[in-house]
This record gives sequence, C-alpha cells and structure tokens, in this order.
Amino acid sequence: MRVLVTGGAGFIGSNFARKACVGAYPGITQVTVLDKLTYAGNIENLNEISQFANFKFVEGDICNQALISTVIQECDAVINFAAESHVDRSISDPSIFLTTNVGGVLNILDSIRQSSKNIRFLQVSTDEVYGSIESGAWTEESPLLPNSPYSASKACADLLIRAYVQTYRIDALITRCSNNYGPYQYPEKLIPFFILNLLQGKKVPIYGKGTNIRDWLHVDDHCYGIYLALMNGKQGEVYNIGGGTELSNLALTKILLDLTGKDNSKIEYVSDRPGHDFRYKIDFTKIRNELGYEPKMNFSKNIKLTFEWYVSNYFS
Repeated sequence: MRVLVTGGAGFIGSNFARKACVGAYPGITQVTVLDKLTYAGNIENLNEISQFANFKFVEGDICNQALISTVIQECDAVINFAAESHVDRSISDPSIFLTTNVGGVLNILDSIRQSSKNIRFLQVSTDEVYGSIESGAWTEESPLLPNSPYSASKACADLLIRAYVQTYRIDALITRCSNNYGPYQYPEKLIPFFILNLLQGKKVPIYGKGTNIRDWLHVDDHCYGIYLALMNGKQGEVYNIGGGTELSNLALTKILLDLTGKDNSKIEYVSDRPGHDFRYKIDFTKIRNELGYEPKMNFSKNIKLTFEWYVSNYFS
C-alpha cells in the first residue's frame, strides 16, 4: 500500500512516517509526506528517513485542492494528520482552524471522490469532539459536544466525512485519540512546554486548580492504532484510541517537577481558559476487540524517556 501522510512533518505524523518507512507497519510499501511546514511542522523530524527509497516529501497545503488532487493519484490511501490543534490558539483566532481542519478535509474528500481510483481515507481526530465527561468513558456512539473552536472544527470534519461516506460511498474512517505525549512534540503542548520551562528555571502555568483530568497516550501506541485501523478498519467506522493513563493536570505537573528536580514553587495557578473541558476519557474496547489494539507503552517509563529526549535535543 502506498500511503499519503498529510501533516507528516508534525509530531504524530512524522512518527507514523518514520515507523512505516523502517518496516514497522507491514503492508505499507511507500510513504509520501505532504506538509505545509508551518510553525509546528519540522522537516528535521523526517531526517532519519529522508534518504530512504520508500520515502518522498512534498511541501504543500491540504487547502490546495489542485495539489491534493495530483499527489493522491500516486497513493492508495491518505492519512490526514494535518490540523491546527492548539486549543488556546483556536480561542484567539478560530478562523484558521476552520480553514485547515474543515476546508482542508473537504479538499481531500473531494479529490478522492473525483478520482477514478479507490482511495482509502483515514481522518485522525480527537477525543475533544465528545466534550467533557464527569464519570465513565465515551464510546464511539457518544454524541459530539465540542466546547472549543478547535474541537468544533474537528467535529465538523468528522461529520463531513460521515456525510461523504453515506452520500458518495467513499472508503473513509475516523480515529479519535486521547492526549498524546512523546519525543518530537512541538513545545506549545503541555508536557514539552512544562519540561522546557522548568529546565530553564521558569514557572509553569496551571489553569484553575489543576484538577482537570486527561488520559495520556504515547505517540507510538497512537500510531500503531492508526495503522491497525488503516489496514483492517471498516468503511464509515469510528475507532477510539486511548492510552489508559488518567491523570489530573496537577498530578502530571508534579511528575514533571520531580523529573526536573524542581518543587511546587515553580507552579503558577492562572485563570481558567474559556470553555475548558474538565475531563476526557475514552473507551477503546471497540478497537481492542475488533482490531487487536492494546497500548504497550508504560507511562512511568516513557515520560522519563520523553523528558530525556527534550534534555538531549534542546540542551545539548
């Protein structure tokens, strides 16, 4: 299978591309990465595979339909990692989130619809489309109740994909993940942002009382779940991909304080952001039972390895 990885120079997409090119995902024979190389897309994330015969890079934007229509003709499947994803940025300027996260997906869908080839499309979505849940966990049948412009844009794309499956019968499916962590993540996200701040002796801002809860998923587990869905998932289906490590933001911060040798004096409590979801938790029974997914990356071990990666890559 020849796969087009859009947004493949970013954190999650580059992880998938690297693993596919080195043979970790049997059945994928060629990887084409398309990336606009905005602030969060880094071509250096692909250095490891840049000279591989089964790798190709195209600089471009998923909002450029002519380009998308051309590059997909060389591929059998598209995995869309390309997205504006930072919630705080979406609150400041929602428009770019709608342009990329909805308009870009529409371009991909239309390019596939107009192609004479049967091209599979996998949309990488987020648990944030479900909103906040006080107890229990969302299943794939839970209603979409997004609370930020970012999550609303992702929910809109998910519904658009559903409509294209129903109306045009394109071969599309969706994965929804919990919060990712691991090497190569852009430092606007909580874990790398806090690690780098603490290593520089700066304080770390915690919204509200720090009691908001997230489920943490290592990027390797996430990408393997995507691979399983790509190869064996059913047309039109949604698959939740979770990590199984549920922590409050304050508990996570204290882990990072310990790793960096800092104490609670480095915590700065700040006003909560508008529409801040209290708790995310997804039930990933479906992908476990149907596709054999199981998270394998131990959080305690891999948060230390993630910390060490940032030390090596930013302070050496």
